Amino acid sequence: MSGPSGTELAERLRGGDLTAAPAVLNLVENAAPAARDEIAALLRGVSPAALGGEARAHVVGVTGPPGVGKSTLLSELVRAWRTAGRTVAVLAVDPSSRRSGGALLGDRARIAYDPEDPGTFIRSTAAGTRLGGLAPATRAAAHALAAAFDVVVLETVGVGQSETEVAEVADTVAVIVQPGSGDVLQFLKSGIMEIPDVLVVTKADLGDVAVRAQRDLRAALRSIGRRGTAVVAVSSVSPVRGIDELVAALDAHRAGLDVAARRLAARRAGALADFAAEHGERGVRALGGRRVARRVLEEQAAGADVPALTAALESRAGAPS
Repeated sequence: MSGPSGTELAERLRGGDLTAAPAVLNLVENAAPAARDEIAALLRGVSPAALGGEARAHVVGVTGPPGVGKSTLLSELVRAWRTAGRTVAVLAVDPSSRRSGGALLGDRARIAYDPEDPGTFIRSTAAGTRLGGLAPATRAAAHALAAAFDVVVLETVGVGQSETEVAEVADTVAVIVQPGSGDVLQFLKSGIMEIPDVLVVTKADLGDVAVRAQRDLRAALRSIGRRGTAVVAVSSVSPVRGIDELVAALDAHRAGLDVAARRLAARRAGALADFAAEHGERGVRALGGRRVARRVLEEQAAGADVPALTAALESRAGAPS
C-alpha cells in the first residue's frame, strides 16, 4: 500500500504535525482490505493509552436541516477560532455520490477559509450508505485528528441518523435552526431535544421572528428539564454577530464535561457502529443483540481503541454460544 503507514501517521499526529491530515483522510477512506491493519495501527497510535490521556481537541458536532446556513456559520466560527490561535479541522459530511461512493465536495466549497493557512484543514467526507449518517471513515478521522488539532468539527446534514450519530462522536453538539421557516416547529416535534448541548438560532437579523424562535426553544428545553442548555442567536451576514457568544457557549460546555467518560462512550459507540456496518444486523443478532454488544464493550479496557473494541465484538460473535 502506497503512502505513509498508520504507525507513521499516528507518530506525526502525536507530535502535532498538522500536515499529516490529508494522508490520514486518504488512509481511513481506503476501502481496500490491506488498509484495515494500517487504519487499526493509526487508531492504536492515537488511543488514550498511546497519548497518555484523551486527545487534546475539542470535538464539535454541528448539525441542522439543509439550507439552514451551517457552512456560512462555520466560516465565521473557523475565522474566530483561528483569530484566537486555535488550529481547526472540519470534516463536512456530504451525501455520497451514487456512482463513486465518494463525497460530492459541496460543503467544503461553501466554507470560506484561507487554503494557505497551515492551521486550518477542511475536507468533505462521504456519508456512507445512510442519508445523514456517519461513515466509519469519518468517525476514524475525527478520532485521529483530535490528537493534533485544537478543534475538530463534524458538520452533518440534519436528516436520517445524523443527530444521534454525531452526538455519539462529538464532545459538544450544536444544533442549528432557522427561524420563520418551520425548522423550529419541526425540531420541537422531532424528539431530538435531548441531543443538543448548544442550540443555535441563525439569522438573528430577522428581529422578532428570531426572538420568538429563541423563546420557543427555551420553553421546550424547560419542559424537559434542560433549562441549562445554551440557546444562542447568531447572524452570519454583515454585521456579523453572536459568533463570540457561540464560541463561549461551546467552550463553557466543554469546560463542564467529563471528557474521559464522553470519549469512552464515543469509542464504544463507534465500535458497535463499525461492527454493524461490516456485518449488518445479522451480525448484531449473532452477538445476542445490541444490549449484549454493549455489555461486551463495557468489559473491555477503558483505554482500548475502536479497532480493538470491534475485534472483541467479532470474537464474541464468532464464539460458540
